[in-house]
Amino acid sequence: MDLPEDQRARRLFGGSAVVLGNLAASPYRVDRDRIVSSPYFARLGGVTQVISPGGSGLLVHNRLTHSLKVAQVARAIAERLTGDPRYRDLLDKLGGCDADVVEAAALAHDLGHPPFGHLGERVLDGIARQRFALPDGFEGNAQSYRIVTSTEIRGETTGLDLTAAVRAAMLKYPWTRHTYPQPHVRHLDPPPRGAAAPPNDPTRGSVKFGAYVTELADLRQAREPFAGRLADWQQTVEASVMDTADDIAYAIHDVEDFHRVGVLQQGSVASELMAWQRDADQLRSLPADILAATARRPGRSVERLRRDLHRKDSWISDDDAFRAAVEHVRAELVDGLLAAPFDGSIEAERSVARFSARWTERLIDAIEVRPDPPVRSGHVLLRPLQWHEVQVLKFVHHRFVLARPDLALHQRGQAALIETLVEALHDWLVDLDETARLPRRVHDFVELALSELAGLVDEPSALGLVAAPTRAELSAMARGRAIVDFVASLTDGQAVALLDALSGRSRQLWTDSFVL
Repeated sequence: MDLPEDQRARRLFGGSAVVLGNLAASPYRVDRDRIVSSPYFARLGGVTQVISPGGSGLLVHNRLTHSLKVAQVARAIAERLTGDPRYRDLLDKLGGCDADVVEAAALAHDLGHPPFGHLGERVLDGIARQRFALPDGFEGNAQSYRIVTSTEIRGETTGLDLTAAVRAAMLKYPWTRHTYPQPHVRHLDPPPRGAAAPPNDPTRGSVKFGAYVTELADLRQAREPFAGRLADWQQTVEASVMDTADDIAYAIHDVEDFHRVGVLQQGSVASELMAWQRDADQLRSLPADILAATARRPGRSVERLRRDLHRKDSWISDDDAFRAAVEHVRAELVDGLLAAPFDGSIEAERSVARFSARWTERLIDAIEVRPDPPVRSGHVLLRPLQWHEVQVLKFVHHRFVLARPDLALHQRGQAALIETLVEALHDWLVDLDETARLPRRVHDFVELALSELAGLVDEPSALGLVAAPTRAELSAMARGRAIVDFVASLTDGQAVALLDALSGRSRQLWTDSFVL
């Protein structure tokens, strides 16, 4: 049975508004054009992927280049799947797989990432929940969805007025933090990937989620065309393609970056992988507490990864596949890419390009579609061996980059910067003598948040309250959401420059570092 095209192509506002980017014939190409013409998309060039774009000295991926590569990989996957007669009927049954939809969603999936990437996301989440009592807190995926449905203003509509198919394809995690769907997905056993609450704070709700309660009606409308085809918590096929492409790009391109800047050293990576290969049987017998206490010794971290995969993803984890993946990554990375330090030469660039192309093709070729995937997977997924290879590549990134003390030092400073900036903006917002001179965009965000929250006063539980909020409580929550929206919309450089100005360190009055 074919899905009626008008359901998937339906927009929130009927598509009648004049919006920059309405030049294509396909409604999904229109969505793509609306996304790439958005200032939120342009700002991603100044937002951290892992290393701040202004602090690496050499060109590394930022959120913009990452999004472009995810879109490239996602479109390639979609085109291969739709061209494969084995999957044609299944894709139609599940709701469709359009390459334009997949590409648009991939381009939009990181719009909500705040300054300093995942570090900024964690800091803003803590501030939103603890400082401003916003039960939804902050989450990059939910913020991306908020941008395309609420905070981005283009033409005569609120948001980008994207089609239902593209909005649904953005939803890697099609649930809210606490309340939707019912029963909430975090109570499933096992819960979908990202849906579980943190073990140390079970009241916090899902770690990952796709929309705030203020955008729940938009989420429901986006998912309507897929009702009866997918479980409420299951990604659409197009979202699953985008999610898989994001994983592939992340695993490959971050390894590229840290080879370029000299962080990944052949000796340390080789020592870790080869020690596990040599001592795997002995390491498997070590008690967990001893393994944790000796984690810095070569091979221990790989063994902890193997155990974590069994614990979290028993549906696919396999010791033979894991062993083969470690060997393949060792051969390709240790004996291949890292064999010669990156020196900026043409040959060094060719080596990086060959590594990236070879891995991208290998992983795209390993994509398959399953009619009944396990709870922790989408319908589109990698075959087991390649899935393990991605986990090992991501492990290399975490073990030899994210765990570095020098990066931690840098990130602690960035966290303090965001916290101080939020407090400075809040002090300005509640200063009655200065409110009129507050940045206009902050005023707009306060009005938007107040309107959205007021629409939920009859559902106090959605706001984390037992009774309808008072006007003062509602205003405080709206101010908090507005400040979080504003800070999240800055680039790394804008956040630094704005705090410099607010703290009196900047002597430059007129600047293009930020727009007030």
